[in-house]
Amino acid sequence: MPPEGFHEVRRHIRRNPRPRGKKLGGWTIAGVVAFVWLWGQVFGFGSSDSGAETNKPASTPSVSASSSR
Repeated sequence: MPPEGFHEVRRHIRRNPRPRGKKLGGWTIAGVVAFVWLWGQVFGFGSSDSGAETNKPASTPSVSASSSR
């Protein structure tokens, strides 16, 4: 009879498997990062007001004002 915490498999004594908590694997983390990156590429992260002023060109009149000489 094997000791406590062990079992016998084909005449070999092996340790019993331990219960593990659910962990995020490397591929899961990579998938989440890729999803966030793609979401940012397609939909963007900020609201429509946040970057509106920095991206707008300076307003110029459509007709140039005549200068008095």
